[in-house]
Amino acid sequence: MTSGASTEHGSAGSETMKGVALMMGAMTVLPCMDAIAKYMATVEGMSPGQVTFYRFFFQILFTLPLLFTVAGAASLKPKRPWMNLLRGALHGAASLLFFTAVKYMPLADVFAIYFVEPFILTAMSAAFLGEKVGWRRWLAIVVGFGGALIVIQPSFALFGWTALLPVGCAFLFSLYLFMNRAIGEADSPLTMQTVAGFGGVLFVGGALSAGNAAGAVDFVPSLPTSWLGLALLLVLGSLSGYGHILVVRAFRLAPLSLLAPFQYFEIISGVVLGYAIFGDFPSPSKWLGIAVIVASGLFIIWREQKVRRAARPVAYE
Repeated sequence: MTSGASTEHGSAGSETMKGVALMMGAMTVLPCMDAIAKYMATVEGMSPGQVTFYRFFFQILFTLPLLFTVAGAASLKPKRPWMNLLRGALHGAASLLFFTAVKYMPLADVFAIYFVEPFILTAMSAAFLGEKVGWRRWLAIVVGFGGALIVIQPSFALFGWTALLPVGCAFLFSLYLFMNRAIGEADSPLTMQTVAGFGGVLFVGGALSAGNAAGAVDFVPSLPTSWLGLALLLVLGSLSGYGHILVVRAFRLAPLSLLAPFQYFEIISGVVLGYAIFGDFPSPSKWLGIAVIVASGLFIIWREQKVRRAARPVAYE
């Protein structure tokens, strides 16, 4: 191997490791957003609907200056505005379900149940995109859902239908990821995220108004009642905006198959934050369910990577 090829390989490896580091950092920090949502709902008394609205409102507030600085005002004119707004509405609906769930349930439980999302996405890819999914991955999907049921069963006994909210969140977020494929690369990631933020604000704002009119306690509009509450909402918005930009950047530096397993760091962060702030700790049966979900998800990722490598043509020098 020549010196130039070695240098190129080393540079690519360095970029990949930067992507891994960014992904690990994002997956460690982003659960703080959900801990703040739980704190605002359980301690500050703010409804999940209002917290979700502030999440997208302050996200726009923090990402707009970056958009103007990096891409200029012209980037606010997306090539596919309605698709991006729909993405934001789906993300807003998913976040609303998630924040409502964390109000009533431990963070680790919500994260564990939510991580049926890779299984849903794999099944949807096979059903609607015609992607080939072998029997091993179908078996992993079934086993993964079984792990989710292990977590859901005691949670359902305690919290009722609320325990299924993370499943709804996972389904909506899978549709959101499908929209990313549909839009393609017509717009930059920063433009897509900012415009989607407006879609999230519009959807959640409408849901907040409708829910409040119907007398739903989880949709009561309110303002922060303390400086701490306002500060936490600002942190919530900055984490949601810049944290997801880190994820986008990570996926540009490293392959999806390498980064995907690091999503499970969110469960670890959720357990730590839930125990440290709220005194919640998963029971042995829930740990079993979490282990089954993670193992099944990692198998699907590994299997997908193996299939892609087998389909890739061999290059001879």
